Amino acid sequence: MKACVAAVGPEDRSVLIARLNDAFRTSFQGGTVMLTQGVAALSNADRYLLFALVQQFADFTPDNDPYGEHDFGSVELGGNRFFWKIDCYDLEMTYASPDPADPAVTHRVLTVMRAEEY
Repeated sequence: MKACVAAVGPEDRSVLIARLNDAFRTSFQGGTVMLTQGVAALSNADRYLLFALVQQFADFTPDNDPYGEHDFGSVELGGNRFFWKIDCYDLEMTYASPDPADPAVTHRVLTVMRAEEY
């Protein structure tokens, strides 16, 4: 896969990263999902609804996704705004991933937070 990644342009890399981020965000599989204290304090029912909103998010625009990587979004639940953010780390989760387009060297972390916790 690394050879294929190196052969594509920046736009193609962004598309590949967006696909990987979307696959993780919509399934919560293939990485780690983290919750801030504010999200953890929600009722189970509200957390379930919030997770569904995060997984269903598709309102990516040049304003909220300038790099086209689908790594950040904002949703509203019960009059409260929540953010979600995907960060890409190396496999040891010590540093940034050397190549977020390569799942073999990347561990994704999705953090869900209240807007005021950002």
